[in-house]
Amino acid sequence: MLDKKVAELLNVQINKEFYSAYLYLHFSNYYEEQGLKGFANWYNVQAQEERDHALLMITYMQNNGAKITFESIEKPQAVLSNNMDPLKAGLEHECYVTSLINTIYEAAYNVKDFRTMQFLDWFVKEQGEEETNAGDLIKKMELFGSDPKSLYMLDQELAGRVYTAPSLVL
Repeated sequence: MLDKKVAELLNVQINKEFYSAYLYLHFSNYYEEQGLKGFANWYNVQAQEERDHALLMITYMQNNGAKITFESIEKPQAVLSNNMDPLKAGLEHECYVTSLINTIYEAAYNVKDFRTMQFLDWFVKEQGEEETNAGDLIKKMELFGSDPKSLYMLDQELAGRVYTAPSLVL
């Protein structure tokens, strides 16, 4: 049985993961409208990842007898007026999600919930990768985004990204 506070935080996180997917679909749509289908693809893959993160948490809670409560998903507030805006908002959002995961981890640690801590270890590692990837995209856009040929090549690179489901054993 999960600690009440840990279960509450996981419930909140499930909603935040679905919001992340929604936000990344917003970014994908922006890039699609700009004709940058590779960037749109990259964020579509991100959206799939975030959705699966929520589903992993749901399964974990179900496997531990915790009640799941779904809340409304907030409309993305990110204002996107240039090709850099989604990238910067994405990095900021990933840093925020990292803070949320750390809060859950701390709550699990405080009640010696080692099973949840072990479950969250994968998410801690994943968030490090997410922040690195978001930062790398910003660097690439700063280097190449103002040159149309380079932007085209970067867009082609991002078009090659494919979704790989997480291999987390629950």
